[in-house]
Amino acid sequence: MAIVENEVSVSDTQARGPAQTSLLREITSLLRPFWKVALLATAMGAASGLSTVWLLATVNRALHAGTGVSAVLLLSFAALCVVTIAGEIISDLGNGYVGQSVVARLRQDLTQKILSAPIEEIERFRVHRITTVMNQDIDIISTFTFGFSSLAIALAITIGCFAYLTVLSPAMSLIAVAAIALGSWAHAAARLRGRRGFEAAREAQDELQRQYRAITEGAKELRIDRRRRRRIRDTQLAVTIERIRSLRVRAMRIFMSANAFGSALFFVVIGLVLALHGTLSASEPVVSGFVIVLLYVKGPLAQLISALPLLGQAQVAVRRVAELSRRFSNSEANLFVDTEPGPETARPCMISMRRVAYSYPADEGASRFTLGPVDLDIRPGEMLFLVGENGSGKTTLIKLLLGLYEPRDGLILWDGVPVVADTRDDYRQMFSTVFSDYYLFDDIVLRPEQAAEAAGYLERLELGHKVVVQDGRFSTVDLSTGQRKRLALVHAYLDRRPILVFDEWAADQDPAFRRIFYTEILPGLKREGRTLVVISHDDRYFHVADRVVHMSDGRIRAIDTVAAEPRAARAAG
Repeated sequence: MAIVENEVSVSDTQARGPAQTSLLREITSLLRPFWKVALLATAMGAASGLSTVWLLATVNRALHAGTGVSAVLLLSFAALCVVTIAGEIISDLGNGYVGQSVVARLRQDLTQKILSAPIEEIERFRVHRITTVMNQDIDIISTFTFGFSSLAIALAITIGCFAYLTVLSPAMSLIAVAAIALGSWAHAAARLRGRRGFEAAREAQDELQRQYRAITEGAKELRIDRRRRRRIRDTQLAVTIERIRSLRVRAMRIFMSANAFGSALFFVVIGLVLALHGTLSASEPVVSGFVIVLLYVKGPLAQLISALPLLGQAQVAVRRVAELSRRFSNSEANLFVDTEPGPETARPCMISMRRVAYSYPADEGASRFTLGPVDLDIRPGEMLFLVGENGSGKTTLIKLLLGLYEPRDGLILWDGVPVVADTRDDYRQMFSTVFSDYYLFDDIVLRPEQAAEAAGYLERLELGHKVVVQDGRFSTVDLSTGQRKRLALVHAYLDRRPILVFDEWAADQDPAFRRIFYTEILPGLKREGRTLVVISHDDRYFHVADRVVHMSDGRIRAIDTVAAEPRAARAAG
């Protein structure tokens, strides 16, 4: 993908702040898969633009023809009209196809990037920033690419018009070129200042997206807290929205001021031509043709100039997309292979952590949390509990165990073989998980023989009266928090993977079903030969585990082994 191919330069750009990124290079790379259609659309657009200039010259000749309008001139006029209109239609059709293809390609590539991104990068980038890139930035790029051919038409008309002006009168064309140079300098300065405004507005968009999430996901809390509700409306949303409006209006005002300056220069040039045509020994046909062409070219030139704000926004958007692509790059293999995991992922195995350590980046004003070094063996078929206070490192440890985080130091061994980038995704296929912050998918992956099995699990989890499986989906997921977590457990059941990891699964269950989880569900899974790793705060059920690992401050402080006979007696009781 284009963005990926240029990610090194984009990284450097980000480090320096405002972009040195070549938007033309990025857009050209995006258009490369569709270069034939894009080239045809651009060529036909250019032909349409040049035909328009030729039409102007033809009309000027016809107006000053002393012998009247000839048949050849009329035929030329008709042919040029056909080329102009046909070129514009073909250019617009091709342009529409390319624009939509580019945005579809971008979305496909970026979704694949997100699906394969390191989990720690997704967590740091934050959902609201990803959403803004996927929606707003891609839409801006789409809008720019959609108008690419029309800009080519305007550019062709502008170049053709100035070439014709040079033919009419080199001396007067020098006056026009000097005015254009002065106007271009003003627009270059405006573009630099305006782009800074768009950069700042884009930063504020990330904050606005975060606030949108707060008012939707925190709707219940806000409804019962008037003070917070007013504060988020008046001091957060209103301030951010006003900041974005102000930054964009200021940036647009800079562009519009430069545009007005350019328009004034046009009329100054026309005034000078009319005033100096006698001095310059220009005939009446030359002067009238010069003025007509100048007045006409103002439109295409204004189109090019008016595209500058969009150009500034597109530069920001391309840089944001490239940043996401760069940060979400992953060296792991087998992430999108079609083959099923090998048989080694379907059998119980020994997993060993040897001097494993991991550190989170330090937030401003906060100390950095470090886990480890950790040495731990997880034996096939055992039930292991991870216990400790909140923030002791239990969830970080299981993310390392699952291969979601890559250790900063140490090794994870899979039956004695180190887990590396090329094998990490195969290694993950041994696990089924229900995280404390799980996402509940409403579709389930079922083999044909598993339909009755899924219904049985729903009954066992006391959900059969509320949920059924229809066309590979749960009929509803609009349930209580505890019931939704039971549906997540159905996924884990049906995956039939050898290792199950539960992150405080029972925390949202009522006391009766919590007892069922610890005394029936977990022992039942263990009898099937599954390895179980359970994060728990329910100390009254610690006895059902084979071993209990106590954690504190990112370290394993103790490992208790529960005797088999007392455990069986307590479970029965």
